[in-house]
Amino acid sequence: MDTEFLKDKMLGCLYGQAIGDALGLGSEFMSKDEVKKNYPNGLKNYDQIIQDDHRRRWAKGAWTDDTDMMLCILNGYDNESFNLHRVASNFKDWFNGTPMGIGSHTYKVLCMADYVEQPEMCSKLWWELSRQQSAANGALMRTSVVGLAKTNIEAQAEAICKLTHYDSRCVGSCVIASSIIHNLVWHDRQLSYDEIKNIALRYDERILEWVDAAYNSSEISMLDLDETYSIGYTLRTLSAALWCYWHSTSFENGLLSVVNEGGDADTNGAIACAILGARFGYSSLPSHYINNLYKQTEYHQIITSFVNLILNEKELIM
Repeated sequence: MDTEFLKDKMLGCLYGQAIGDALGLGSEFMSKDEVKKNYPNGLKNYDQIIQDDHRRRWAKGAWTDDTDMMLCILNGYDNESFNLHRVASNFKDWFNGTPMGIGSHTYKVLCMADYVEQPEMCSKLWWELSRQQSAANGALMRTSVVGLAKTNIEAQAEAICKLTHYDSRCVGSCVIASSIIHNLVWHDRQLSYDEIKNIALRYDERILEWVDAAYNSSEISMLDLDETYSIGYTLRTLSAALWCYWHSTSFENGLLSVVNEGGDADTNGAIACAILGARFGYSSLPSHYINNLYKQTEYHQIITSFVNLILNEKELIM
């Protein structure tokens, strides 16, 4: 595989993550009607983002916890794989700082005193305390970077998911998204509908109806991403990402489709646009979304260093 091609796909994925997250903040927790009221001509740019009590905590163009936690995983990469102990330690260090927007499920797991020493046990314990019902999207939102590793994607996606989210629906969601990205980047191919359904069946058959909904819905609005009581459900977010994967005609088309639906728009945007970035590549991303990211220079240095590490190169020349 040509190195420049791989760089373009990897940077597309990682920039896509941050862009979808940052623009999605503008409509996070809104109903679709509220999105239309606040953005009559559609949410298209960071500088449009309204400054209400929730959103004013971030600079315009800033990403949220979705990309923060993705970077915790990225910084745990070591010797062609992700070091689980290091990733868990990174999660805890981030949690002990000044995290904003952290989900309630993730918060409760990371609160546990012995989390770093026994992260999967803590994750499983909280899941059991929820009567095995908690299936939030806090692992799916950060899994994109796992798909960029060269090998052993499914096992790594599963293990990293279980550091905070133990439910099989969460695990299956992460494996599907990471596998899609891996195949787009390393093999220049799209996983088929049947291949994705087969992955789903290995984890939880409840995933299937959400895969079908994404595949068969002609409009993203049919997925009800702003449904009041389950906007943070991992399978709802997965369906948003899959809809964009199958139906978007460009990166920007998918980005604007998903963020203007409201709901958990930053998370839906983060994983959907990570996939779209891997599909269409860095070179296809509109430059204003890249250049107007908050702390773009710092972010570029971090992700290009990671890409260098993956590709065993000293420099990345763009």
